[in-house]
Amino acid sequence: MNNSKTKVIVAGATGFIGRNITQKLVNNSKYSVTGIWNKRPPFKLQNLNWVQADLTNKKDIESILPGYDILIQMASVTSGSKDVIESPHIHIADNAIINSLLMRASFDFKYKHFVLPSCSIIYNSSEKPHTENTFDPSLDIQEKYHGGAWNKIYFENICRFYSRIGNTKFSIIRHTNVYGPHDKFDLEKSHVFGATITKVMKNTTNTLEIWGDGTERRDLLYVDDLTSLIENMLIKQTDPYEIVCAGSGYTLSINELVNKIIKHSGKNFTIKHNLSLPTIKSNISLASSIALKKYNWSPKVDIDSGIEKTLNWYKDNY
Repeated sequence: MNNSKTKVIVAGATGFIGRNITQKLVNNSKYSVTGIWNKRPPFKLQNLNWVQADLTNKKDIESILPGYDILIQMASVTSGSKDVIESPHIHIADNAIINSLLMRASFDFKYKHFVLPSCSIIYNSSEKPHTENTFDPSLDIQEKYHGGAWNKIYFENICRFYSRIGNTKFSIIRHTNVYGPHDKFDLEKSHVFGATITKVMKNTTNTLEIWGDGTERRDLLYVDDLTSLIENMLIKQTDPYEIVCAGSGYTLSINELVNKIIKHSGKNFTIKHNLSLPTIKSNISLASSIALKKYNWSPKVDIDSGIEKTLNWYKDNY
């Protein structure tokens, strides 16, 4: 490693957001970047270093994490709405272990900065965009998000705890539904955007099935916009602990999203709604006023441009 550079290690570097932020930071001459991989094989990228570790194993973490300045924590167990509804427990224990061990390590090894994604699922449905201050822990969280949301809230507060007893800065980014290159494009495990891309691009019939009635709404954020915010916070954050919302500020229905993806794909389908398959009724959007004020950040990629970019990437890679 070049000792004159800030040393960054990315947990979950082979995943969706992790891979995108890794690629962005490798292209910044300020940083020396190392990615952590476990089961998913590492990818080749000039000037990127790799280490292997099971992040649920304390010994693995203690063996690889000394010697860095910044930890970007993008490792998690995730999947789509089917698992969230039918097996909500599968995301809880491993994510709690991973985050708890990495937060402790960042304190023990005196990291300068720790970046953690949170999520808009901690909020209830609302016609108005939420802000950092509209989260109310006294309110019931939507039932189907209950476990995952409280996991996120726990992680946020443990970061706050460590920020008060050490010198590590913590960046918490509550983001909405992120999409773009390197997303999961798997009908069973991906979120709605990736699953819809796959349905449209691989469908050889005249009919496209939508789970549910398609009226649930999502705030969608292109992955490059999220990684730009992370990069800005690494440079500009002065407070020891910061929560920032990152979203487009508006929602579109699944029906609208599907029709946009079909339009940009150049295909034609008859839409069929399958009301027996699992969906999560919610309407959550996030305003990004703190991100704009403190970090001069707002989303740059609109949904139509984001769909085109993702479809072009998908065609090149699938």
